[in-house]
Amino acid sequence: MPSIIPGYVYSLFAALIVGTIIVGSCSAIMLNVKNKAENQQLSNINAYIATESLALLSHTTESNLNSTQYLQIPTDIGARQYWVRIANDSSHAWIESGFGTIIIPDQPDMYIPAKISASGTYVSNSGRAYLICQIENQTAVLTLTNR
Repeated sequence: MPSIIPGYVYSLFAALIVGTIIVGSCSAIMLNVKNKAENQQLSNINAYIATESLALLSHTTESNLNSTQYLQIPTDIGARQYWVRIANDSSHAWIESGFGTIIIPDQPDMYIPAKISASGTYVSNSGRAYLICQIENQTAVLTLTNR
């Protein structure tokens, strides 16, 4: 009889170890799916801002007036803060974004196909996001801001 008890104990420990491995693997997979979904939502926000930028630019250049557009973007993504920034160099304008409140430019996430001067940053949970477009010296100036 005493020889049967260690067999049960070993089986219990083996089941506990296998169960722990299965739970850990499922948790890692779910975390990966969550991160991919959050990154996709941030990418969708970038595409939305690029689309709204082009619409605002076309409206402003047609009417030659200053325009402001409220952006309907979420205040957070998966309970995480994020930032979005638009910038440009001599040949391109782009949108870059990331999670957190510290802005660390990496590389452009999406280009805006227009010759414009672009600047501004929006950090989530700090007010509403606005795009402001104005014509200065026959150049469209696009600014991302929060109010």
